[in-house]
Amino acid sequence: MASDTHLLGRLLKGSLGYLRRIVGLPAGTSPSQPPKTRAAAAASRPGNAGAGVGQLSRPYPGDFRGSVSPRYSPNPDGKPDPGEIVWSWVPYEEDFSRGKDRPVLLIGRDGGWLLGLMLTSKDHDNGHRADDYVDIGTGAWDPQGRPSEVKVDRVVRINPADVRREGAVLDKRTFQRVARRLSGRHDSA
Repeated sequence: MASDTHLLGRLLKGSLGYLRRIVGLPAGTSPSQPPKTRAAAAASRPGNAGAGVGQLSRPYPGDFRGSVSPRYSPNPDGKPDPGEIVWSWVPYEEDFSRGKDRPVLLIGRDGGWLLGLMLTSKDHDNGHRADDYVDIGTGAWDPQGRPSEVKVDRVVRINPADVRREGAVLDKRTFQRVARRLSGRHDSA
């Protein structure tokens, strides 16, 4: 019961931070303060304007290209760990200066960076890139309860400081299925 209350508190805190970003309120401000315009809110966000990435706390070094050894080690300590699905800003593949806040399955580490695979609620089972996705079902990472898929053809780096909130721990069996698909893609490349 206590761990459920702790998880609920973390999810609520993360949701409030997300809502503040949407309406342009910096962290630590109350909704009774007048909201900023979207441009003013963006200008006041910490980021790395020099790198052209306004949503990250440090420049994005690019996607991970090496061999990945996924490991399952979730720990409900409030810190992001492999095996957990978290929300973070993910740069677009074609333009690292732009991106989207989205759920990511953490699969490992690369020095000070976490390695992750993006989730999507769009169904790719019948497309020509169906092998790039693994169905993982529904979970607490999607408040609308939509089935999700993990995209295994792109490994992104996530700064632990940029993780907005934990969404859920993926069960070990599903994590292993994703890891096998990722390894299969790497072995055939």
